[in-house]
Amino acid sequence: MSTSDGASGRGGALRGRGPASRPGEIMETVEVSLTFDDNRLASLVFGQYDQNVAHIERRLGVTATALGNHLVVKGAPDAAEKARRVFERLYARAQESGTALTLGDVDGAIQETTVQGNLFPSAEIAAESDRPQFDQIATRRRGAVRARSAAQDAYIKALRSNELVFAEGPAGTGKTWLAVGHAVSLLEQGHVERLILSRPAVEAGERLGFLPGDMREKVDPYLRPIYDALYDFMEARHVDRGLQTGQIEIAPLAFMRGRTLTNAVVLLDEAQNTTSMQMKMFLTRLGENSRMIVTGDPSQIDLPPGQRSGLVEAVSILDGVEGIGRVTFRDVDVVRHDLVRRIVTAYEKASHGEAEADRNPNPRRRPLA
Repeated sequence: MSTSDGASGRGGALRGRGPASRPGEIMETVEVSLTFDDNRLASLVFGQYDQNVAHIERRLGVTATALGNHLVVKGAPDAAEKARRVFERLYARAQESGTALTLGDVDGAIQETTVQGNLFPSAEIAAESDRPQFDQIATRRRGAVRARSAAQDAYIKALRSNELVFAEGPAGTGKTWLAVGHAVSLLEQGHVERLILSRPAVEAGERLGFLPGDMREKVDPYLRPIYDALYDFMEARHVDRGLQTGQIEIAPLAFMRGRTLTNAVVLLDEAQNTTSMQMKMFLTRLGENSRMIVTGDPSQIDLPPGQRSGLVEAVSILDGVEGIGRVTFRDVDVVRHDLVRRIVTAYEKASHGEAEADRNPNPRRRPLA
């Protein structure tokens, strides 16, 4: 792969009305050319119908033209340089995986490049190869999965260095998905013997006896997101075998009482819907050589009015306790889809507006003239 700066672009200036320009302002524009060695990998980087190229154009405010294995990027110097690094990073990922890159991968490369640019603002400070990359988890079926945001990077690091990790934040940030991936990797590497998955069944009030079928069939509807993540990281036959042998256990939260969980990774999802008693009971199940991961979204509590969330209480009480990690995701960390991120952001703004209105129910009226 080769890179060059267009002679006509570097150092030149154009009058424009770009995002950062004003009428009559001179806006410097540069041109950067990239040539990728492998045409097939280049097509994976560009995406179907060049959708990845278009996405980078929108996110970074540049124009990019792809033809075969050649790419020309035009824009402000900083933006063009950032785009170059993003495309080079995506090409390296395509070399590693050999599979198509999604818009989520593109967003991850942009975030990683942004973070590294903040850490190393000048190319002379550190070579590109020496700059730290976002952390990753690896499983046999999925291969290496790299964090797509600074929060996900912190999450993976926390999972590796703490026996208990709390992850809070909105839907779509990868809290549950990465937790299951990390748990599967520990299981496959032999660090633990069991994977135990739990989730409060608030709608059924933890009284599941009236539902048809055995215990697994009763709680399946509540654990479907965890199943989806399991099948993402493990072959279906391995998941089914693990469920049959007890290596993978699906346990309603109410059935955890009285147990000591050793040599296991224990995941509690949707923890915002636990009561204070349930959360204390769950956390005290931790046994030797075990890890616990607790995920939830404090903005989506389905408990009866007046009942405090066990997740909210636990992170407050356990703040600063050694061996416990906490990662908080925000709306900007949503990795599912750009529209999902915008939806979450809109709801966050609306909730903040309602909270402000509650604090000031009777705004001061303007005096009459």
